Amino acid sequence: MTAAPEHDPEQADARVASEAWESLFRAQVTVVRRLQADRIWDELSMREYDVLFTLSRAPGAQLRLRDLNRSILLSQPSLSRLVERLEQAGLVERCAAAEDARGTTVRLTSVGAALQREVGRRHVRTIHRYVAGALSASELAVLTRLTEKLRCAQEGIPEEPADRSG
Repeated sequence: MTAAPEHDPEQADARVASEAWESLFRAQVTVVRRLQADRIWDELSMREYDVLFTLSRAPGAQLRLRDLNRSILLSQPSLSRLVERLEQAGLVERCAAAEDARGTTVRLTSVGAALQREVGRRHVRTIHRYVAGALSASELAVLTRLTEKLRCAQEGIPEEPADRSG
């Protein structure tokens, strides 16, 4: 039997945590809507770019489909259809995973990598306009540190079923 963790007086209460999350979420929604409205998405949708960008950062520019799915905010069937469209366009290749033929690996093609870099340069400029225009360099550093800390902390928190009682 494990002892319950001691109460940390610095730990935020549920209301404060909820308010911080809502503020972060609403800021993201506002900025993402502006980014989606930009005129840089003529060759790719923002979701397609997200897949290409995620693959570009992976070792060997490839990931198993299930690992790609962990980084993308799409259901597995929707991601599979999106990858199929990207494959038909010559931007990615799918193949059986080397260590498990039942799994699928998705790899960025040279054409996909070039398009990701081209669209990515324009995307970075629009991100700069919307984000750096609102925050100083030191505030951006703090925001990055805090969001990385929040993201990494999720790995150590076990998933629990939602409480639907109330």
